[in-house]
Amino acid sequence: MASSRDRQRKLARAKLDRQLARRAATLRRKRRIQAGFGGALALILIGVGAFWALGGFDKEPVNTASDVCVWTPQEPGVNVNAKDVGMPSTTDVPTFGTRDMVVTTNEGAITVSLDLASAPCGGASLAYLAGKNFYDNTKCHEIIPEGAVHCGDPSGTNLGGPTYTFANENVPSAAPTPSPSASPAPGTPPTYPAGTVALFPNPPGANGSQFLIFFKDFTPGGEPTYPIVGSVSKGMDVVTKISQIGTVNNDDGVPVKPKTDVTIQTLTVGPVQGDQPSDAPSASPSGAATPSGAPSATPSGTPTNAS
Repeated sequence: MASSRDRQRKLARAKLDRQLARRAATLRRKRRIQAGFGGALALILIGVGAFWALGGFDKEPVNTASDVCVWTPQEPGVNVNAKDVGMPSTTDVPTFGTRDMVVTTNEGAITVSLDLASAPCGGASLAYLAGKNFYDNTKCHEIIPEGAVHCGDPSGTNLGGPTYTFANENVPSAAPTPSPSASPAPGTPPTYPAGTVALFPNPPGANGSQFLIFFKDFTPGGEPTYPIVGSVSKGMDVVTKISQIGTVNNDDGVPVKPKTDVTIQTLTVGPVQGDQPSDAPSASPSGAATPSGAPSATPSGTPTNAS
């Protein structure tokens, strides 16, 4: 009997040892899994921390805004020279960076860098009209005495444009003078340096599609009226070439009409570039025409307070 009980005890002991061994093995596996999971979690947390420290969770600046621009529709039939192409959107107007506007003429191509920080509505309007092929196969109908090529009016009357207008933005301040009747002090930077691109509002404060490309420095005698939208970044030699075309009288008897047609074959506006606001032009771009004195003659259709 004793030997039978001994065998039973040994068998029970062996069974208990096997159970304990299995439990120990299971516990070791669990610990290894937990250790591996903990290590992976630690690596994830370290990576997330580094991403956060480097600004990975910082919100990207949004380069658009709503209700920045107010597009004012013209009364139907009031301006027979206006062309109805709808109106730009009031939402998602780019408010910083630049856009390249490429004006391809029969004399060559001119690239303009549009300043979206200083003139978001001007940039939005030009881009919208370009998308509607508004400028294609139209003429730059004037070379004005202020020293600028006048483009963007399909009718060539100074009255043409889209059936909407928008208010001025980025109009430069008047040059400082010793007295209201005096000329700016010598050495004062020009209000509109050569290479500046500005809108041509007609009437004053009502902008549409018309724009000026200055081929020489210009400082008006009174308050400036042309809102600056950008500057020539490439093709200033083309602007200079156009400026050298002789002029003849237009229908109003003013000698501002180019003797040979200056035709905009296409005008396109590219995507937004950069993420920092840029300043309005304050100096002549590279390759600009040599500065010269500003003439005092007034072209046909020029606002009366621009001289």
